[in-house]
Amino acid sequence: MTSAPRPTTDLSAADARRIALRAQGFLGAPDRRAGVRGVLRHLGAVQLDTISVLARSHELIPYARLGAVPRKTVEDAYWTQTHAFEYWSHAACILPVEEWPHFAFRRRAYRDRPHWNHDLPDGTYDQVIKQLRVEGPLTSTELGGAKRTSEWWDWSGAKVAVERALMYGEVVCVERRGWKRVYDLAERAIPEALLHDELDDTECLRRLVGLAGRSLGVGTRADIADYHRLKGEQVDAVIADSGLVPVTVEGWGKPAWADPAALENAPRGRHRTTLLSPFDSLIWDRARTERIFGFTHRLEAYVPKPKRIHGYFAMPVLAGGQLVGRVDPAREGETLVAKQVTLDSAKAVPAVAEALVEAASWVGCMSVRLERVDAPELHQPLAKEVTRALIAALR
Repeated sequence: MTSAPRPTTDLSAADARRIALRAQGFLGAPDRRAGVRGVLRHLGAVQLDTISVLARSHELIPYARLGAVPRKTVEDAYWTQTHAFEYWSHAACILPVEEWPHFAFRRRAYRDRPHWNHDLPDGTYDQVIKQLRVEGPLTSTELGGAKRTSEWWDWSGAKVAVERALMYGEVVCVERRGWKRVYDLAERAIPEALLHDELDDTECLRRLVGLAGRSLGVGTRADIADYHRLKGEQVDAVIADSGLVPVTVEGWGKPAWADPAALENAPRGRHRTTLLSPFDSLIWDRARTERIFGFTHRLEAYVPKPKRIHGYFAMPVLAGGQLVGRVDPAREGETLVAKQVTLDSAKAVPAVAEALVEAASWVGCMSVRLERVDAPELHQPLAKEVTRALIAALR
């Protein structure tokens, strides 16, 4: 029997990487009994995005940790019985419903905001609230139209009102239907014990800083602030009382804080091999990703096509606790197309093949086609490994 290593304030770069992987649910066997809801509670926030290639990002997050969870199971886990709500965290995120009280500071800040980009027509806000109270959950279209024109900034009065009510916390997004938000009154959607638990700003920030630290495992001030998009000074004001402990990490060059529970036992267990959404919380912070993995990651969906390097929706490949390459995927019927593949080395070939075949199976594709491999000499070895993995998967 080996004793657990004593807690320390000095971490090697490899220690920090393994702690981060475990904190994000990739190192060690996941708690499958807790399922998708367990992943959400563990991460504290799952980012939403409109882009759908293999699947939408909020579906890819539990897939990357749990494997081939049916996509309907993912949606049901988020939205049924009000286990979650959508709000502004790192970006638009799905959040565990029990964290509703801890975003009171942000709701208050929106209520006190002096200027908005959209004018709110007189009477529209009250009309939207009345309509939701009488008719129940509705989309913005059902409330009177999402936009007046094709210009994204030209919202209808009803859309302006309901989005304002969402920010204020009077309205909640209770599900996404065809990617449209479905709104309901918070008084109906949020459990009463949580709805009226209005914490002061310090209590909210202390909780969110502590949550961010536990979700990251170890992080700098900037890492912790970025997780729920807090300000640096907000982190500074509460971090001493957040439950996190100061550490130094080899090569980081900046002070860091860690979840003390993450320091009690050396991270052990299997490393998941998988494709990652560019919006996965393991890698959504570019500076942190470079520092931990030595991997430069950038979403190029909004980059003009001629300037893209790795592809429209390049998904990093996690294997052996490292980011070993990228795949820019697409779907053509029952074929998963790897439009562009970048490999760090020949050693990454089996892992990338495994990740491609598993992802193809999850989204109902029967075959995988490689279009371009950045290192041409690895195209044939990768194709052979993909074929081998497909045959093995059919057995």
